[in-house]
Amino acid sequence: MDPNVLVGVDTNDDAGVYLFGDQALVATVDLFTPIVDDPFDFGRIAAANALSDVYAMGARPLFALGIIGYPSRQLPLDGMAAGGMTSPTRRLAAT
Repeated sequence: MDPNVLVGVDTNDDAGVYLFGDQALVATVDLFTPIVDDPFDFGRIAAANALSDVYAMGARPLFALGIIGYPSRQLPLDGMAAGGMTSPTRRLAAT
């Protein structure tokens, strides 16, 4: 096991933690199916869920990556990318 892995898959935590010198990177990825019909709301829920995993580890989000899996013929991507997924992260930039 890599000694820089502070939190790995064996702990069943919300995120993994990797040590880089005197800084630690908290990383998480989630995948879940759409739970609402509105693409904006789905994007907002997905982003908030990922951010909550970082907060659960006691860390401060610095950036976010979005992985989207959904029925593209039924939900337009522009609704998610244009507002839903960026809505929670914009609030972070203001704080």
